[in-house]
Amino acid sequence: MYTVEEFDREKTKVLKYVLYKKRSENEIRRKFENEIEQNLLEDIIEYLKEAKYIDDKEYIRKTVNNFIALKNLSIREIEHKLYSKGIKKEDIEDYIYTNQEELNAYEIKSAKNITNKKKSGLEIEEIKQYLLKKGYKMENIHTALEDI
Repeated sequence: MYTVEEFDREKTKVLKYVLYKKRSENEIRRKFENEIEQNLLEDIIEYLKEAKYIDDKEYIRKTVNNFIALKNLSIREIEHKLYSKGIKKEDIEDYIYTNQEELNAYEIKSAKNITNKKKSGLEIEEIKQYLLKKGYKMENIHTALEDI
């Protein structure tokens, strides 16, 4: 067992890590698995989840909003980036299902942005293949290419 002082000291360390940049539960586990005793780490994570410092569903929402604001990605690329952070598959799928319309609109806009950047050097068919490789849905590619 551990002391209250130990809990507070380690909790502060984990909290600083979380407050510096939003993190997923899995990122926290990976970072501290060799530094903090397992039972203590589990208790700290539970405490921080109850206090809403760790919330994977909120993490998904904020991360996707950042991608939408800053990057041109396919829905599949977003999924892979979230998986790499150790987010549960069900949580990612729930988010994508719930926000399908918004994400499809974003994917079309993203495909249009990429198409506009690449159209001077590549044929339309090459752009289509590029977008398919990046995980864009065929119907969204066609919608993006309609105006060209």
